[in-house]
Amino acid sequence: MDHMKSERRSFFTAINSRIAALAAMAAGTALAQNKTETPWQPARHDKDDWFDKLPSKHRLVFDTTNADGFGEALRFAGNFIRVNQADYGVPSSELSVVIVARHRSTPFGWNDAIWAKYGESITSFEDPKTKKPATQNVFNATDYGNALTNGGTTVNSILKQGVQLAVCNSATRALAGMIATKAGAKTDDIYAEITSNLLSNARMVPAGIVAVSRAQERGYTLVKA
Repeated sequence: MDHMKSERRSFFTAINSRIAALAAMAAGTALAQNKTETPWQPARHDKDDWFDKLPSKHRLVFDTTNADGFGEALRFAGNFIRVNQADYGVPSSELSVVIVARHRSTPFGWNDAIWAKYGESITSFEDPKTKKPATQNVFNATDYGNALTNGGTTVNSILKQGVQLAVCNSATRALAGMIATKAGAKTDDIYAEITSNLLSNARMVPAGIVAVSRAQERGYTLVKA
């Protein structure tokens, strides 16, 4: 009798183990199906839709945080456009290229009028010619040659080919505050003056670091310059 009870226990134990294994397999399958059916998608925000309104055969975004990086981005953007045209037959009008100017590269999205008026207040960047704080957007000048990291590729020459500048609003407002303190002016007035003197094809974005993230979420390849 004891032998029969032992066999019954072994039988039910085996059945229970099998049922547990099948349940685990079913749960794993359901989880895998859920993952396949509902992949993660980034949220979309209207203020970022401009990324999708640019030509889109190929998409590239440069993240720049200082003067050297901004200059390199200009040079690399020029190379990207040139090679796509020469070797792939893709004109600049069919490329989406964005240069994000944030942190210490932010002022290079501003025109010479602002640099002439506030250059010494906004940056410690030294003009390689004068050896003094720059009072012009040197990356828009044509007479620096290889003295700068852009190697002679000016901002205007790149923007005329459709490249877009995304200028950090957070950094711009902070710099406006610094200028206002030194000039005894109101931050809002300085901010309004700066944002009305951006380079062509430049737009303010809430924060440069956010723009870098949003661009990648919309299919842009990131280059850190």
